[in-house]
Amino acid sequence: MRNFTKQENSWALYDWGSSAYSIIITTAVFPIFYKSSATAAGLDGNVSTAYLGYTIAIFTFILAMLGPILGTIADYRGMKKKFFTFFFVLGVTFTALLAFVPFENWLLLLIFYTIAAIGATGANVFYDGFIVDVTTDKRMHEVSSRGFSLGYIGSTIPFLISIVIILLAGNEVIPINTEIASRIAFVITAIWWVIFSVPMFKNVHQKHYIERDGNPVPQSFKRLAKTFKEIRKYRSLFMFLLAYFFYIDGVGTVINMSTAYGTDLGLSSTSLLIILFVTQVVAAPFAILYGKLAGKFSEKKMLYVGIIVYMIVCTYAFFLETVVDFWILAMLVATSQGGIQALSRSYFAKLIPKENSNEFFGFYNIFGKFASIMGPLLVAFTAQITGKSSYGVFSLVVLFIIGLIILSRVPEPKEAQVVNEI
Repeated sequence: MRNFTKQENSWALYDWGSSAYSIIITTAVFPIFYKSSATAAGLDGNVSTAYLGYTIAIFTFILAMLGPILGTIADYRGMKKKFFTFFFVLGVTFTALLAFVPFENWLLLLIFYTIAAIGATGANVFYDGFIVDVTTDKRMHEVSSRGFSLGYIGSTIPFLISIVIILLAGNEVIPINTEIASRIAFVITAIWWVIFSVPMFKNVHQKHYIERDGNPVPQSFKRLAKTFKEIRKYRSLFMFLLAYFFYIDGVGTVINMSTAYGTDLGLSSTSLLIILFVTQVVAAPFAILYGKLAGKFSEKKMLYVGIIVYMIVCTYAFFLETVVDFWILAMLVATSQGGIQALSRSYFAKLIPKENSNEFFGFYNIFGKFASIMGPLLVAFTAQITGKSSYGVFSLVVLFIIGLIILSRVPEPKEAQVVNEI
């Protein structure tokens, strides 16, 4: 950590803490806990799954719509930390409160989960926006990659602790049931998140801002409208967002579909958790490697590499047959999932006007959120008309090709001259 400043390390450590939410609440423990709760309450499996899907769609839409609006307000002096703090407290509080919801009250679980998700994802919008305040353009790719790397490493620790408690629950070693063990995991997540957020609050401050001119709310809407009117001025930026929309959709869909593939191959829940854990560990050094290689070859070239790797992943998935194949697929994903996300963030941060970072990261959030819709639909449609799910995954190659073509037309950040571009 000695090669990074206190501000850079403090910013990156937030990812170390907050990523526990992503793996424990979003991916692993909460979905299983919720399904058990809904089943105990008498809900059919397909109904409870549908309700969870509706819940995710609702908070995704809310955040996508609010992102640019809240981000525009947060660009005023002193507002970024306030918005970050509000969403952080919201996320942490309701993550912890999940542990106290009566087991068969699946509806209250979904409500608390929705609020926690709004808090966690909302805080990340402003966290991403802080990258322009903690480092320089030259170091941005490395700092962004470090954040993702620490996130992968940091999240594995509370995840491993939680999984050990859950797997050992119900015997002489840990004399509690699985339900209580899952509730403990929710509390562990909140505590871990809080502890490693302290440096962020202490050492990271807004350096780039816009001075207030009257009431910030109506002024923010005027600025947002002006951005849309002058969209030609930000041609490079929105071209990148369009490319990002396509290739990040493919990335997200591959990650989300991997568990289903593992299940189809006959992997047990324990085996899938082990593979998920190993994937997190492998992804950490590769995220750092992407950052270092971006310094040597440029972020854009490394984004090309990441996109091409995912095209290989989709092609390999088409021929997936054995458990060994699944391990190979998971490791291929691990080599690039952190790198492509980290470099997308730093590349975008270099393109935007720094004093408007939150407004533009709000747009970044919109494109990232709505990108999670098209990929699954493409997979479902292709699988339905062909009768084979492997064709569905292979169809994602189209998204990566489109993203690659559009990205090739986006100039390097130093050439873009966003604020003066015509």
